[in-house]
Amino acid sequence: MPTRQNLTPSISCVIPAYNEARSLGALVPDILNALLALSEQIELIVVDDGSRDDTMAVMHSLCARYPQVSYLKLSRNFGKEPALTAGMDAAQGDVVILMDADGQHPVSLLPEMVAQWRAGFDVVYAVRSTREDQSGLQIKLTGWFYKLVNLGNRVKIPANAGDFRLMDRKVVVALKRLTERNRFMKGLYAWVGFNSIAIDYQPLPRTDGKSNFGLRGSLSLAFTGILAFSIAPLRALTLTGFLLSVLALGYGLWVVGEYFISGIAVPGYATIVVGMMFFSGIQLLSIGILAEYVGRIYEEVKQRPNYLVSQRLGTGLPLQLPDQPPV
Repeated sequence: MPTRQNLTPSISCVIPAYNEARSLGALVPDILNALLALSEQIELIVVDDGSRDDTMAVMHSLCARYPQVSYLKLSRNFGKEPALTAGMDAAQGDVVILMDADGQHPVSLLPEMVAQWRAGFDVVYAVRSTREDQSGLQIKLTGWFYKLVNLGNRVKIPANAGDFRLMDRKVVVALKRLTERNRFMKGLYAWVGFNSIAIDYQPLPRTDGKSNFGLRGSLSLAFTGILAFSIAPLRALTLTGFLLSVLALGYGLWVVGEYFISGIAVPGYATIVVGMMFFSGIQLLSIGILAEYVGRIYEEVKQRPNYLVSQRLGTGLPLQLPDQPPV
């Protein structure tokens, strides 16, 4: 594994933000100070994912005060995954750091991340040591999700690893080549591979307010992740169909045997009704799961862009030559 002990990289930090106006005013200077202690060539890109509060006004003020700050305003709320994609597309640094805008990602970890990059790692990702800020139900659902999405999958997605990470330029180039519309970034990070190392961290309290990403958003993202990175639901349908066929055949043989041995006194009306309802439910569930996969295919073939930028402030780092795929 190559080392970069004597290199000082240019650094891009990408922060997706949605209604985080009251957090950005204090967060941006803290991150800038931490980045400037690591490199003289830095840029901080805040991607406004269609915020409805005063995020635009706050970012206009920050861009005027700090030349290293860039601001991308998306034309509407596209979601965190497209916002991260927009930030990575705009980033020009030798390394790219992804952080949240709620202040829960400690800037004290940035020196350690850069140190691991200098040691030769292409990806340094932070893993939550605890989930005390989440409910017991959400913790259990998260554990089940990672077990399901990794079931039979060659690409293993690290549990409890989020978007807080540092990536070498070649990793970002590889991610930019993945043009799918239904994006599950945690899966894409794992799919591209490269030399990676995990570091533990304890999430800090939110700078202000409550999370915009609750249980409903987590379930939606988990559903997208399962459909994007696992065919386990389809295999489960195949297994269910096989088992039901075996049970139906066995039951049929039992009925035939009962008829010839002891006869059948009264036709089983309740059995027929329950059986019809059960098999109808299985069929509708199967059609629904297949429809979800087909719907994802429909979204992909339309080839719509992942995001649209309505406004940009700040210049950031100088534009580099066009990215070349990693070899």
